[in-house]
Amino acid sequence: MTDVGSLNGHGKAHGGSIVLPKRFHAKVEIRWSDMDVFQHVNHARMVTLLEEARIPWLFEDGRPTAALRNGCVLADLRVRYRGQLRHEDTPLDIAMWIEQLRAVDFTVGYEVRANGAAPDSPPAVIASTQMAAFDIETQRLRRLTEPEREYLSEWMSD
Repeated sequence: MTDVGSLNGHGKAHGGSIVLPKRFHAKVEIRWSDMDVFQHVNHARMVTLLEEARIPWLFEDGRPTAALRNGCVLADLRVRYRGQLRHEDTPLDIAMWIEQLRAVDFTVGYEVRANGAAPDSPPAVIASTQMAAFDIETQRLRRLTEPEREYLSEWMSD
C-alpha cells in the first residue's frame, strides 16, 4: 500500500506539467470465494474488498484516524460497475481519496482497476462510502477531532 498520486484523468495542468491528485493506493487480493457463478467478483464481495482497502489507510496504528476503528459507521454506499473483474485481475489496485469532509462524517471515493491496468485507464468500479464518526458509549454521532480532520483533508479531491 502506498500513498501516491495516480493519473486517472483528474490531473490538472500546472506550468506545462500535470499535477496528479493525491490518492492512497491499496493492493487487495481477490480470493476464489470472491467469485460468483459468472466468474467475476460478486457485488457483496466487492464491498468487502473496498473495506479491506480502506483499513490500512484510515484505521491502522499511527494514523490520526486510527480511533475511528473504535467507532465509525457506514452511512451510505454506492457502487457503479463499468467492467468485470475476475480472479486473474488480482491484486486489485484500489485508489481512494476524500470526496467530502463535514463535522461528523466524510465520504471516501474509490476507483478499482485490475492488476497491471494503466493508471489512466477507465476504472472497472467506481464507488463511494459515507463514513460517520460514532461514540459507542453514548450511541451517538461525534464530531471528528482536529487531527482526524487534518489528516482527511490532506486527501481531499479538487
